Amino acid sequence: MPQIRRRGFKALALSSAALLAIAGCGPSADDSEGGNGDEADTGSIDPDTIVLGAVPAEEATDLQGTWQPVMDMLADETGKEVTFELATDYAAVIEGQRNGQVHLAQYGPFAYYMADQDGVELSVGGVMIQEEGEPAGYYAYGITQGDSDIDSIEDFEGQTLCFVDVNSASGYMYPQAGLIEAGIEDGDYEEVMAGGHDASAISVANGDCDAGFALDSMVDETLIESGDLEDGDLKVVWESAMIASAPLVVSDLLEPELHETIMTALAENVNIPYLVENGYCESEDECEISDQRVYAYEPVPDDYFDDLAEVCEVTQAEQCESF
Repeated sequence: MPQIRRRGFKALALSSAALLAIAGCGPSADDSEGGNGDEADTGSIDPDTIVLGAVPAEEATDLQGTWQPVMDMLADETGKEVTFELATDYAAVIEGQRNGQVHLAQYGPFAYYMADQDGVELSVGGVMIQEEGEPAGYYAYGITQGDSDIDSIEDFEGQTLCFVDVNSASGYMYPQAGLIEAGIEDGDYEEVMAGGHDASAISVANGDCDAGFALDSMVDETLIESGDLEDGDLKVVWESAMIASAPLVVSDLLEPELHETIMTALAENVNIPYLVENGYCESEDECEISDQRVYAYEPVPDDYFDDLAEVCEVTQAEQCESF
């Protein structure tokens, strides 16, 4: 992967590391056979409990409930307890994986890319696809109210804009690149961090922000199906290039046999047909994998996330700079 400079992200990661500890982040590496906390070596951790960490894309969801079928399957495959830890941002998940406290994690693509660039020892078990046969990718939308006079991203200048999280690919980084390419720079608008893709979209619909950004499926499907929004409440005035799908990632600090067992289970078993057929879900209609309604995870080539380096070049964002 191309190497990029990253300077300002470490403070965010360190300030957020306590969040997982406050949440009770399961057993530490000290409690795992061969683990030694922050100095854990590759292949040294064999925990009694596997910890899965994730950040909600949708604030109102029962995130643990949507991961329960996968957790039950992994418990059967590994013979270990599998627990869930809710994080408020990706920096907390990154620190948890760095020190061996989080063994399996759902990342956003940009958060994973930054963790990988900084040397956190990780393997991608697969990236999410929403429907069988769909490409492994998605889009960021620039949105405004359905009856707004704002008709393009160029009209975002001087407006109050809702974003998701500074480490979100579709909720911040790709939108930042889009604004810059439209001739709009930092200071030309008021920035609001909504905290979730659903919150960003709803804030725009309610008029709390003049415009904003959210991932495509949240606008097109999730909030319509939940009844939080109706057709016509929002209009899409900008669409990003295709963004690499979010990866499900395994810590390379796990001892090799356990690591291989989890990687194989992710590749072969984390899909709705398997989970239904083997009794982890009652039906395909009721089966959910994460709050992003994932159908399955599929393997990707090593250069799959390289386009994120181009976004960093365009934005020169602090998150892209060295620790």
